[in-house]
Amino acid sequence: MVPPPKKVIEEKRVNLFESFVFGGIAGCIGATTVYPLDLVKTRLQTQRTVAGQVREYKGILDALPKIAAREGVRGLYKGLPAQLIGIAPEKATKLGVNDAVRRLLVTYNGDRDYYGLSILQSGLAGACAGFSHVVITNPYECVKIQMQLQGKLEPHLRKTMIEIVKGLGIKGLYQGASACFLRDIGFSFMYFAAYYKIRAGFRDENGNVPLGKQIYTGTMAGTVSSALATPADVLKTRLQAPGSTYKGLVDCAQQILRSEGPAALFKGVVPRMMIISPLFGITLFVYEGLMSIFRPK
Repeated sequence: MVPPPKKVIEEKRVNLFESFVFGGIAGCIGATTVYPLDLVKTRLQTQRTVAGQVREYKGILDALPKIAAREGVRGLYKGLPAQLIGIAPEKATKLGVNDAVRRLLVTYNGDRDYYGLSILQSGLAGACAGFSHVVITNPYECVKIQMQLQGKLEPHLRKTMIEIVKGLGIKGLYQGASACFLRDIGFSFMYFAAYYKIRAGFRDENGNVPLGKQIYTGTMAGTVSSALATPADVLKTRLQAPGSTYKGLVDCAQQILRSEGPAALFKGVVPRMMIISPLFGITLFVYEGLMSIFRPK
């Protein structure tokens, strides 16, 4: 008996403009939801471990109430405007480029199965997406980190977002770009490879995945990927922090390893996992939801 032919799930056509719009909306919703954890992550990663000195924050559960008590609930959202200004084009670019590269690879494979790419191909599309948006990501993260760290300063020493941008200049806005490339390319390769592999297990005969399972898929893919990309994130944060004296990516890594040990490269790993997992779960949930609404069947 001849087995029935494999049912091919045909790519649902969507133009690049729609991909960018959906990605921008999804990114803003996801980023706002988890922003307080992002601020805590930055505070933990810039906290240096010095023998004999008591750490200001012992962890996420210690940092959150301390920051809220000292700076108010608004203090947990310092730097959010910079995040939203950057996150919309960043997520729009990432998801739009990922979508475009996936469609190119579908054509290269000679079939119409948008979700049938190999793990390597999904990772490649994700890596291209990660590479594409660093030109957007690095400037807003520089500004965001400086705003997130201002809560510890006296009010008269704090600067507005515009003042920080002017003070940094073009060159300053791209400090730490090497670490940003390392983090975003590596993370995006792992994330999208895992996301589409896990997602494939939830497809029904028509290729559809319930939105709830899409959140689960995005969360699971983000958990491992964010943990493995944490060292690059620590390096990026240290390089972009105010008053950074590191000479570059390699020098930063060497100094941290020499003075604080390997564990320092995983500072903030728990809040980072708590940020990235739901952030990408929510973002992909909104993105896929918008596509299911507006893409023709």
